[in-house]
Amino acid sequence: MGLLDLLIAATIPVLKVLLITALGTFLALDRVDILKDDARRHVNNVVFYVFNPALIASKLAETVTYESIVKMWFMPVNILITFIIGSALGWILVHLTRPPTRLRGLIVGCCAAGNMGNMFLIMIPAVCKEKGSPFGAPDACQSYGLAYISLSMAVGAIYLWTYVYNIVRSSATDSNDDEPAAREVSAAEEGNFTKSLLHSQSPRLGIKDAKPEEIVDSSNKQTFMSKLGHINWKLIFAPSTIGAIVGFVIGLTPFIRNAMIGDGPLHLIQDTASLLGDGAIPTLTLILGANLLKGLQGSGMHKSMLFGIVLTRYIALPLIGIVIVKAALYLGFIPDDPLYQFILLLQFAVPPAMNIGVITQLFGAGETECSVIMLWAYALASVSLTLWSTFFMWLVA
Repeated sequence: MGLLDLLIAATIPVLKVLLITALGTFLALDRVDILKDDARRHVNNVVFYVFNPALIASKLAETVTYESIVKMWFMPVNILITFIIGSALGWILVHLTRPPTRLRGLIVGCCAAGNMGNMFLIMIPAVCKEKGSPFGAPDACQSYGLAYISLSMAVGAIYLWTYVYNIVRSSATDSNDDEPAAREVSAAEEGNFTKSLLHSQSPRLGIKDAKPEEIVDSSNKQTFMSKLGHINWKLIFAPSTIGAIVGFVIGLTPFIRNAMIGDGPLHLIQDTASLLGDGAIPTLTLILGANLLKGLQGSGMHKSMLFGIVLTRYIALPLIGIVIVKAALYLGFIPDDPLYQFILLLQFAVPPAMNIGVITQLFGAGETECSVIMLWAYALASVSLTLWSTFFMWLVA
């Protein structure tokens, strides 16, 4: 596969995203007045509660089987590693740049959560169709690729809505608590931010209110069941998480799968969910473009924050990913499948997840800054993904 072919295959998906983003920006203009603040909030709720769960559930139900899960067991571990390493680099960036409280969760989230599904859904089929692809016949490539992408999207969504969602929620709530006092964030508060995320005194991280002495005093031990009673499971099991569970149940249960997939008697349910899920990606991108309008009008994002996020996602994480995937291959954790290895490597090199924009919209914190981050991240992704894809294909071939 030549460099020019790879350039086209990697650039076209990003250009599609940028075109839809531009349309979202146009719809948010005052003279058009279609995607204003209230409209975006309502559309975000539809994406959060309907489109995302339908997309994840339908794709998993179609492609995931017991055999494929056994083969792909390392993928959830790989994605978890991207989140852990990205979070660590994000915390370092937060301490170096000292952003406002309301932006801390956003910065960590952008470093931790990559676009684990939407970009792949557009990019992988395009790569499979190109002549000279190292991934074999186009039909087989797309079939296996869809299975890999579905699991990647589902696992990424679970981590996003149980981890990044709560980080942004905590950051937004802390910022609201600070506003009445109108005070600057001190260095001491900077150091306590991590502690506040780990030992939240409000339900925003899924933990109910606890007395300070119950947190600090290690002698006051609680039983495992009592700890479970303090977890707000409603926040942990977000709609996207429930959609993933439903998709796994359908895909891994033969009689349910046979009834709902293909020509089964209940295929109407699967077809309806798939139809709803198809609206998730364009709707998310339109909202991203609408939020971008505020970013074009000015934001509080410093260049150092943008540079740090770009450096994390496009330099540090891909280099670390090569070491991890090659080590997993050497230890026999992953099969000798070039396409599977390629997707594992790409999970370290993709831009931030677009759903982060939905999360900031839900909490009304960092919307403008998020749009600026997404603008630069996805604009640079056309170059970054092309270069890394070229190298990754050479590596796995």
